[in-house]
Amino acid sequence: MVCAILSAAFNCNARCRYDSNSKPLAQLKLLPAYVGVASLEEAIRDPHACRLLWLEILVNDQLDLDPWLTHTTVKDAYQKACRWYTHYGSLITSALARTPLPSDTGPIDAREHRTFVEAIRFAAGHP
Repeated sequence: MVCAILSAAFNCNARCRYDSNSKPLAQLKLLPAYVGVASLEEAIRDPHACRLLWLEILVNDQLDLDPWLTHTTVKDAYQKACRWYTHYGSLITSALARTPLPSDTGPIDAREHRTFVEAIRFAAGHP
């Protein structure tokens, strides 16, 4: 009920989530706007969201990924986010307040640079 009221008042239906104890859960930042999913559960079931999950992890340090790191999709997305953070950490931290990701000097696909920049700009403009 509280979520419905807040959703109507602030137009945040995709990002307003509560657990059974009425404590706010970590909100997704990119995926609701980009593909319309509201949770990690939904994201791993949506092929497009799976392809963008690494960006959500990269810009959103509020996600509790520990229960999900055994899932191959989340594990791969986390590794990819760590690689991009290793390569562009100073750029990311200049645009976003986030805790550092572990270093991973593995390769990144430069063809995804435009998507990366777009995601950083979006997240910086929607804190």
